[in-house]
Amino acid sequence: MPVIDQLIEKIIDTQNPTCVGLDTIADYLPEDLIAGADTPAAIAERIYAFNQKIIDSVCDIVPAVKIQIACYEMYGAAGIDCFERTANYAKDKGLFVIADGKRNDIGNTAGFYAAAFLGEKATCAVDFLTVNGYLGTDGIQPFVDVCKRNEKGLFALVKTSNPSSGELQDLLLQDGRTVYEYMGGLVEKWGAELVGRYGYSSVGAVVGATHPMQAARLRERFPGMFFLIPGYGAQGGNAGMIRYSFDIRGLGGIVNNSRGVLCAYKKKGGTYYEAARQACIDMQKDLAAVIGRMGK
Repeated sequence: MPVIDQLIEKIIDTQNPTCVGLDTIADYLPEDLIAGADTPAAIAERIYAFNQKIIDSVCDIVPAVKIQIACYEMYGAAGIDCFERTANYAKDKGLFVIADGKRNDIGNTAGFYAAAFLGEKATCAVDFLTVNGYLGTDGIQPFVDVCKRNEKGLFALVKTSNPSSGELQDLLLQDGRTVYEYMGGLVEKWGAELVGRYGYSSVGAVVGATHPMQAARLRERFPGMFFLIPGYGAQGGNAGMIRYSFDIRGLGGIVNNSRGVLCAYKKKGGTYYEAARQACIDMQKDLAAVIGRMGK
């Protein structure tokens, strides 16, 4: 079964299109957990302990986690090991794992990145990888080839949530399309052979919550494109903006929330993992109020 179908069925089962962003850094950890950690290895170990408790607390109510690789790479080899252990632990708990690396290269190098995260001998349990397609087809095809062999998926940057994304992505081409719409067309082409029974491809798009009108245009033009939706919460996105990314069945996207989950305890009190669980429950209710029942 295509990985996108598996993810969609998990979303329907949980009635929750929430993806918990494990963009974990030392500053997010409670003082009693991070105290005394004064080396990269010690910090990485505390982050892993934090991640385990978060995963344990949410694995029955959310379908997926997204792990921002940069948050781990900055701690060196110990951080990379923490990333891999976190991915594997999440997978063991039944969650889908999205590695947020935005990998971007061509030819053999792209193939090496694909093998590292999605290949048969990959040491981390990753279902999807974020990629940057702005080098063109020869920067993405090696990833697609691995996805075909191993039932894996991609999310390619199309319309990102950052404020300056329009400097490039909103530019108009001669035929009247924007750059992000043209990129959407490429993503659709790249994923044409990986469409599952729900009508969505395992090659999806990153479409930020903070640009609802652009998301609406992409949803209309590309009904078979599944969205990874960053920008909810701390970056200014809300459920009302996100509704345009979903189809009439309540399907079509998964919404990431990082700081709003990881740091919920700083606002709500209590343990960080109990606050994280409640944040996911609150987010599910918020999204369901505008999306409706998923899979209807």
